[in-house]
Amino acid sequence: MRKYAKGDSNALLYAACNMCGKELLIENGLLKEGCFHGEQKFGYFSEKDGQNHSFDMCEACYNKFIKMFKIPVEVREETEYL
Repeated sequence: MRKYAKGDSNALLYAACNMCGKELLIENGLLKEGCFHGEQKFGYFSEKDGQNHSFDMCEACYNKFIKMFKIPVEVREETEYL
C-alpha cells in the first residue's frame, strides 16, 4: 500500500506491506528497501471485470509467498540497477 503527496511532486510519503502491515522505509520520497509491487487490471472473462488491484509486499513476505509456488519463479541476474 502506497500513499503519495498531492500536487506536482507526487513524492512517495508512505508504503506498507499489505501482507504483514510492516511500514517500509522511505527517505526523501524514495523507497529504501526491497519491496514487490503487484498490479492487475481485470478485464473480460474475469469475476473482477473493470477492477484494478494493487499491493506491496516486503521482501520477507514475498519470500514466504513464492515458496508456495509449485513452479519456482524465474530468476535472472541484473547487471545494472535503476
